[in-house]
Amino acid sequence: MNKKNRVRFAPSPTGYLHVGNARTALFNWLFARQKKGTSILRVEDTDVERSQDKYEKKLIEDLQWLGLTWDEGPESDGEYGPYRQSSRLDIYKKYTQKLLHKNRAYYCFCSKEELEKERKTALAARKMPIYSGKCRTIPPDKAMERIKAGEEAVVRLKTPGKGTLEFNDLIRGELSFKLNLFGDPILVRPNGLPAYNYAVVIDDHLMKISHVIRGEDHIANTVRQILTYQALDFPLPQFAHLSMVMGADNTRLSKRHGATAIDQFSKDGILPSALFNYLALLGWSPPEGREVLTQDEIIDLFDIKKVSRSAAIFDYEKLYWLNRQHIKKLSPREKAEMAAPHLHKAGLLPDEMTESIWKWLEQAVDALIERVDRFSDFPAAFSMLFDFSIDKMGAEEKEILQTECGRKVTLTLGERLLDEAEFSYDVLARISGDIKTETGCKGKDLFHPIRVALTGKVSGLALDKFILLVESGAGLDFPTPLKNCSIRISEIIKKIYGF
Repeated sequence: MNKKNRVRFAPSPTGYLHVGNARTALFNWLFARQKKGTSILRVEDTDVERSQDKYEKKLIEDLQWLGLTWDEGPESDGEYGPYRQSSRLDIYKKYTQKLLHKNRAYYCFCSKEELEKERKTALAARKMPIYSGKCRTIPPDKAMERIKAGEEAVVRLKTPGKGTLEFNDLIRGELSFKLNLFGDPILVRPNGLPAYNYAVVIDDHLMKISHVIRGEDHIANTVRQILTYQALDFPLPQFAHLSMVMGADNTRLSKRHGATAIDQFSKDGILPSALFNYLALLGWSPPEGREVLTQDEIIDLFDIKKVSRSAAIFDYEKLYWLNRQHIKKLSPREKAEMAAPHLHKAGLLPDEMTESIWKWLEQAVDALIERVDRFSDFPAAFSMLFDFSIDKMGAEEKEILQTECGRKVTLTLGERLLDEAEFSYDVLARISGDIKTETGCKGKDLFHPIRVALTGKVSGLALDKFILLVESGAGLDFPTPLKNCSIRISEIIKKIYGF
């Protein structure tokens, strides 16, 4: 392990893990694994009003489901813990006192009303609403007297307020910012808790983070954090800012675009290997245009310097295509076991699964796999097997059965089935020639009525697979009985033709 390459994923437990954060976690993890470095999970839970234990627990579960583990974190050993910010408050206080003592930070007593008035005045003058720094001039001893008297204050960082700040971004190259646009950021809130841009600097330094990899929405925060690094005399890590993940309409990905929470992808039947594969392709392209990759292959090929600075578009169809490719790699039993919970929920499988039903399910899933994007699609795909009903038959199907050839072919097929001990696709192939000769119907006038009579639909699963599944499944104990071909045709003859 290369101890010099240390990265961290540092989420706040204020909600569920979504695509953007998961992609950030993944790129940090890939960088660590590719460099044989160390990956750290740090929980930034100082937002006491919004942080909840349930979110932290679910976040950890979702990361593990996705295949992302860490070398150090809340539930792991590590020499740089604790790994929850709420357990590090004494550490932040120590550094705050150092900054105040060196006159690199100061107490600010401005009320919310005063700050809001300043903001409105600046906006009215078409200027950036930056704190004026009026409390900078308060002598430290006077400020301490006011603090001891119980007056409320924040602690602000004393910044240059002029000049420029430059840093190299591993993805975006050299970046430059005018410091007169940033003001003096808050380090400590009135309740004594550290602000994000303060705590993260101390944690990253003490945890020896070498590379900070996160979203481009943090670029302005990076400027404030570098100023804090400099005030604390800490060496800087290297920074890499990932592009945003956007929807197909080029707006920031949100719930209105579809599932964005990692938990929902899991519930929908997206394989973790497929989502891992797809997230890796959001902003990074492997050499030679390869797309379907295993975790080990992605680790081997990943290069942070090859990550694009352009926005990544989340394409659900591309994800579903990748999911199908990963599903194909599963064994028949694995596919069946992944589909079973969705089919149980839809009431299509019994609570007690016999080995015969498992074997049938393996065949059914394999036959229908090309018709699904994710395992949650299987109940709808299975409906063609279980939902045979004359009442639900469409107008087009009924019209086919009511034609002269439709009537002749269906009645003749029903008669032929009475002479067959077992029905199979081979039997159908044999007797369809007799039906053609006897009725004079051929082409679509022959095959469309046969398909509709057996399946209730004008299109669908290939008849060889369909007949095998309904004939073998008719003898099994399903919550909704599976009708064999003979019963289906008998119902049509009775309800459509009145015999």
